Amino acid sequence: MRELSKRVKAVKPSPTLAITAKAKALKAQGVDLIDFAAGEPDWDTPLFVKEATVKALEEGFTKYTPSAGIPELREAICEKLRRENGLNYTPDEVIVTAGGKQALYNLFMALFEEGDEVIIPSPYWVSYIAMALLSGARPVPVDTENNGFKLAPEDFKKAITPKTKAVVINSPCNPTGVVYDEEELSSLAEVALEKDLWIISDEVYEHLTYDGIKHCSIASLAPEVKQRTVVVNALSKTYCMTGWRVGFAAGPREVISAMEVIQSQSTSNVTSFVQKGALSALRNPQDFVKALRDEFQRRRDVIYTLVVSRLGLRCVKPSGAFYLFPDFRPFLGKVLKDDQELCKYLLERAKVATIPGSEFGKEGFLRFSFCTPEPALREGVERIRQALEELA
Repeated sequence: MRELSKRVKAVKPSPTLAITAKAKALKAQGVDLIDFAAGEPDWDTPLFVKEATVKALEEGFTKYTPSAGIPELREAICEKLRRENGLNYTPDEVIVTAGGKQALYNLFMALFEEGDEVIIPSPYWVSYIAMALLSGARPVPVDTENNGFKLAPEDFKKAITPKTKAVVINSPCNPTGVVYDEEELSSLAEVALEKDLWIISDEVYEHLTYDGIKHCSIASLAPEVKQRTVVVNALSKTYCMTGWRVGFAAGPREVISAMEVIQSQSTSNVTSFVQKGALSALRNPQDFVKALRDEFQRRRDVIYTLVVSRLGLRCVKPSGAFYLFPDFRPFLGKVLKDDQELCKYLLERAKVATIPGSEFGKEGFLRFSFCTPEPALREGVERIRQALEELA
């Protein structure tokens, strides 16, 4: 039998989805499990989004749509980008995709050729590496621990070679929760412009920022930066629509057109009636978003305090997203050799699901999601504390 392609052999299934699926399966079996692994809000999708979607179904809006999305949704995305991000795009500079993940995948396929290099700050979202490899590009991780988990301009410059074509900026960041401010983004944009690089700006968690910190899109800094940037976003986290699979990208017309070609030859279009739900999400009052952000800030405060005080771990306080990334290296190297073993131990012994940091390019750490109610956060940390004591 003929072998599978080298590209597909170079990647593995998403570890976050795999562990989340395992956690759900254990819960279904009646296991008293606390899930710190899931990267999705536990709140339900807003009722007005559901109602708009049902209405679309009842009215027979079930046919193919333009590959790039229905015109009114693309216009609504342009309105959102103007209103919230200070960015002016036209509908033909926007594409609607099956989640932010498809937007990124289409973008990687459109930008990269065999041998191109893409700089990815580490720790990173797990799928960036796989997408680069599938596109034929070589991912170049750059460690950011010594700069508070943010890419420093000097480290960025050192990583650039004649083959470098792009850099990925994820703010707020999964898994660390760090948020780049305008000055930091300006320094990175300056390097990208000097070296003629594309900027891939993943802004999926833009509305989940805390302590009064405002999200800044790197594309908004200057016209010349906008011309080299593709902004990727989704409704998944902001409107608790992870399973709906609807996201978007905005950028230079030639890049968006290339992404549309790829999409037209793969998935055709985002589900028609789902696009009507997305339109409702963007054009209705945004009270839901504020309530969700306030709730996650409360949870962030609770779990961060517990991780530092009860577990005694070193951890950067997240300014955005809904993750903590504590350092467990003091507990490794004796009974448990690495974070993979620790993750398995906590699942089996403490019945707490977590994600090993090595999957994000940073060994010795674990990613905690706080997408679970406060009582479960407290109980989960206590279970972990007891399990760690047993290792002593």
